[in-house]
Amino acid sequence: MKEELRSFVQKDRRDFKNETLEEANMSGNPFDQFEKWFEQALKSEIQEPYAFTLATADKQGNPSARVVYMRDITPKGISFFTNYHSDKGSDLAENPKCSANLFWMELERQVRFSGVAKKLPAHESDTYFNSRPRGSQIGAWASNQSSVLENRQELLDKLESLTNKFEGQEVPRPEHWGGYLIQPDKVEFWQGRESRLHDRVLYTRNGDGDWVKQRLSP
Repeated sequence: MKEELRSFVQKDRRDFKNETLEEANMSGNPFDQFEKWFEQALKSEIQEPYAFTLATADKQGNPSARVVYMRDITPKGISFFTNYHSDKGSDLAENPKCSANLFWMELERQVRFSGVAKKLPAHESDTYFNSRPRGSQIGAWASNQSSVLENRQELLDKLESLTNKFEGQEVPRPEHWGGYLIQPDKVEFWQGRESRLHDRVLYTRNGDGDWVKQRLSP
């Protein structure tokens, strides 16, 4: 790497001076607290506030991370959709433990969900698939996600073939495509503060299913 680029990475600094995070002002469960923060993110017009980094690992413990879109949140957890044969799908089949991190730079906030991912019922995947644009529906058939392509033309040829195949009819959901629900046992809220003395509050689910709040050292 060029020295000026390395110097920038090593020396660039900015402080966090936006908000504070106090346990006494937070909701009794993480989902209500997340709803408050997400509403504020929407009002702040953050671009794609539902984007999060999903971290998985295979059965050997090899980690992998990528950005996906949150497509639902309920008191059970957060949901996303993907190709079950993708790298993340393969990882989750071998090791359902995962972590999801949403980062809203404009608000100097992060939320991290840690738990296990389970496939959503087929009817829920059907409902979401049917709401997608037609091009995305056909794309789900055309892409063997994470597999090797000779070139982009190979993908485009397959897309054209499938477009012709489904012409004049509804596009059904492929069996290899659907949703996951991340069911967290821990949810951490992070608020940036000055001098890197950030506020961190962790919700942990206890044996009775209730949530316990704890402040963490930054």
